[in-house]
Amino acid sequence: MRKVVVIGSGTMGVGIAAGFIAYGTDTIILGRTQEKAEKCFEAIQACATSINPEWQKLGARLLAGSIADWNDWQDTVLVIETISERLDLKKEIFADLDQRVPSHIPIGSNSSGFPISDIAGDLKTAHRMLNTHYFMPAHIVPLVEIVLGKHSDLVLANQVCELYRAHDKKPVLVKKDIPGFLANRIQHALMREALSLVEDGIATPEDIDTAVRFSFGFRYAAVGPMTQKEISGWEGMTLAAELIYPSLSNITAPPACISNLVKSGKTGINKGEGFRSWSPEEATIIKKNYEERLKAAFAVLKVAPDQD
Repeated sequence: MRKVVVIGSGTMGVGIAAGFIAYGTDTIILGRTQEKAEKCFEAIQACATSINPEWQKLGARLLAGSIADWNDWQDTVLVIETISERLDLKKEIFADLDQRVPSHIPIGSNSSGFPISDIAGDLKTAHRMLNTHYFMPAHIVPLVEIVLGKHSDLVLANQVCELYRAHDKKPVLVKKDIPGFLANRIQHALMREALSLVEDGIATPEDIDTAVRFSFGFRYAAVGPMTQKEISGWEGMTLAAELIYPSLSNITAPPACISNLVKSGKTGINKGEGFRSWSPEEATIIKKNYEERLKAAFAVLKVAPDQD
């Protein structure tokens, strides 16, 4: 039976591991120690059950080990690094994996900030190294960005895409590791405009959420922005763009409305306050609703499924 090795036992590692074991692939989670890795078994199993209640019938094994000591690469089809967002640590891990992992096994990094070209550098086996970038919560959100670095092998990247499709994920191939890759570039373009509207007193954060959720955000669960405009026609969009584009925000740093919040430690629900205050009870409810809505949206994505 094929295996996937996930390096890192944090939140992302848990969700990524769950996504593989839920669809019948032996999954190894590696932490600083084997004991630390084993402590996340319950969370991995709960996430796996939430996306495939019958996963245990598939017979896949969940194993643990230490990052430093694991050396069983037999039948491994992918290694994924999910450690803290520190370039020095990632480079150290990849330099070690370059020596330890057989050269035919692809190695991915879940980093959202560091391109694989910087992480892998000029390592001997950099050709099999890629960004494999997930979005939280990793066990629910279908997208995985497969990003090519300057040495990455395209054939191997396509094989990794096929592996993800077999696990009910939606991989996209990003052919150059530009900052933000694909989805985050689009997301940050939206956030720049949204935060600028708040900064200029044009709309509240609540009204921006409502506008997105119940208009184009609502439509995007059905089709993406490019196809939606194919349906509605590009001529209307082009005419509107000529009027709107010149007035869109082009700021090159976050505006004061958000940078001041961050400086004061008001970084969102986990701190009890962002643009608004959150009680522990409200935080629990919104997180629960968020996950339930994501699962419902995931079900919507399977209605009249796309032809891959």
